[in-house]
Amino acid sequence: MPAICRSFLVTLAASAVVTVHAFAGAARAQDADLAVPKLGALVARASSDLAAVVDRFASDRNDLARRYDAEDSPRQRSRFRAFYQGWKARLREVDFSRLNTEGKADWVLLENHLTYRLALLDRQDRLRAEAAPLLPFADRALALQDARRELEPVDGATVARTLAQLTAVVDSMRALIDPGTDSVARSRAKALAPKASRTVANRGAERIDEIRTTMRSWYRFYEGFDPLFTWWTRVPYAKLDSSLIRYARALRERVVGMPAQVAQRLSGGAAPGGASPSGDTPGANDGPIIGDPIGADGLKADLAHEMIPYAPEELIAIAEREYAFSLAEAKKAAREMGFGDDWKAAMEKVKNSYVEPGKQPAMIRDLARQAEQYFAQHDWVTIPALATEDWRMEMLSPERQKVSPFFLGGDLILVSYPTAEMPDEDKRMSLRGNNPHFSHATVFHELNPGHHLQGFMQARYMTHRRLFYTPFWNEGQSLYWEMFLWDRGFHASPEDRMGALFWRMHRSARIIFSLNFHLGKMTPDQAVQFLVDTVNFERANAEGEVRRSFNGSYPPLYQAAYMLGGLELRALYKELVMSGKMTDRIFHDAILEGGAMPIAMVRARLAKLPIPREGLGAWRFAEQLPPPVPWGARR
Repeated sequence: MPAICRSFLVTLAASAVVTVHAFAGAARAQDADLAVPKLGALVARASSDLAAVVDRFASDRNDLARRYDAEDSPRQRSRFRAFYQGWKARLREVDFSRLNTEGKADWVLLENHLTYRLALLDRQDRLRAEAAPLLPFADRALALQDARRELEPVDGATVARTLAQLTAVVDSMRALIDPGTDSVARSRAKALAPKASRTVANRGAERIDEIRTTMRSWYRFYEGFDPLFTWWTRVPYAKLDSSLIRYARALRERVVGMPAQVAQRLSGGAAPGGASPSGDTPGANDGPIIGDPIGADGLKADLAHEMIPYAPEELIAIAEREYAFSLAEAKKAAREMGFGDDWKAAMEKVKNSYVEPGKQPAMIRDLARQAEQYFAQHDWVTIPALATEDWRMEMLSPERQKVSPFFLGGDLILVSYPTAEMPDEDKRMSLRGNNPHFSHATVFHELNPGHHLQGFMQARYMTHRRLFYTPFWNEGQSLYWEMFLWDRGFHASPEDRMGALFWRMHRSARIIFSLNFHLGKMTPDQAVQFLVDTVNFERANAEGEVRRSFNGSYPPLYQAAYMLGGLELRALYKELVMSGKMTDRIFHDAILEGGAMPIAMVRARLAKLPIPREGLGAWRFAEQLPPPVPWGARR
């Protein structure tokens, strides 16, 4: 087994007793007495005067989202704008001065949330205007679903004419984009076709997919249940659906530049949203990575929402300093491994330490229990007994692994590993990218005290603050634990340190490539190459990482939030714990029990700073950071 890390397997065998004890502890946790907390502390816990208000807002918003379900339709847009504006007005009627501290924090957080939601509606208006020349039929098609939700009577003959008219518009647009070989048609198309960039055309194709999904829901409501409607509309609806498929394919192939086979697969022959048995949409992660940069103004609005007073260029500079530290430490580990300063060669050895196929779940299980036992030995944070018992494991499907090449966590740990149908090259890349040393450095990021514990506590404390979810709190907290354990010597071997440094370099690189992309200074292809060059990513994993960053599944600042949120928490740790004002456990428990929010508000709460109605002052956290801890100089 030349590619198998024999030393790691020996280590697992040697730690069998530890593993047995860990599982015995998990079994004991099933005892009701151990799993039930002391209730006095729950009775006395802090509350917010505004919790009911935040809950009411979230419930009302969710009700409206179910009611106005034609995504980006005229009525949805106008209704949500009026909703947010109305809430802003009502919120200002609250007597801020009479609120308790937690209530004041929630008032500012809700005001911040409403301001940002209105800013996002403005941004969506700008994006829609850019794509509008490609989609002159969109509002009229979506209005059919709006009318259904209004319970307006439907006339089959009238709707049939509307569908036929929509089909004619869609077909005329497709003819301008894909005029064929006729010279007259090509000349006309050249003169009349809307000018659109790849980004805008890709956005337009995705909007067509959404329109098809909405139209399918609309049609199915009446189909068969209203015989006259069905008699009139079955053929016109089928023609419109087919026309939308062909138009989306033409945009992807002719303007975006996708290969014909990929464009056809993405545009689909069935209504979008049809998933495979694994729950994935086939072809959703194929084709070129396009993305949709939000620009400097968009980044400014998003950073303001996160209460971060830095310009994107300043954050990139912070990331470059962090990367320089990680690079120096990687060379130090490489020298210990006998590779001199050739850290990439040392990392290649680490990558080739993967366990054999079929052994990955056991390896992840044992690493998770090892991390839990390590935390149990220290008084750093409270991990309730039930939180070590209730998490579960599943495997990621091949389709999801195209955007999630590494395991994910929460109440489930989702393991990314090769499947039998993957090409041989992809199998080896996945094996190498999910080696034991990489996993050793992040399993606690996903489980305890990372994402699993965060979700566990959010479901039990300040539950209304789930509305204020931010990756700077949840991803930043998990990344903070990675740096925290590095400082305390958790990674004893140079191989484990190299695994930890891979992720630390990766998180620095995420800030650099994601912000540069949204500033228009880096393309997705350049971002892939950047990860390969600076972090020694497997190319397939780098493509998955960049696709995940820019395919619309995550907000623009998500990838930057890992390290930036972690650094904010490190600065706060220096301010409150290293100064002697708090213990480790009180600090970490207070963060978890306080609920999700921008880290600047976490600081205001924990440091008992004034919380004015107009918002918090600028917190330049990077100027208060403790220096990173070189290996051997443990904190």
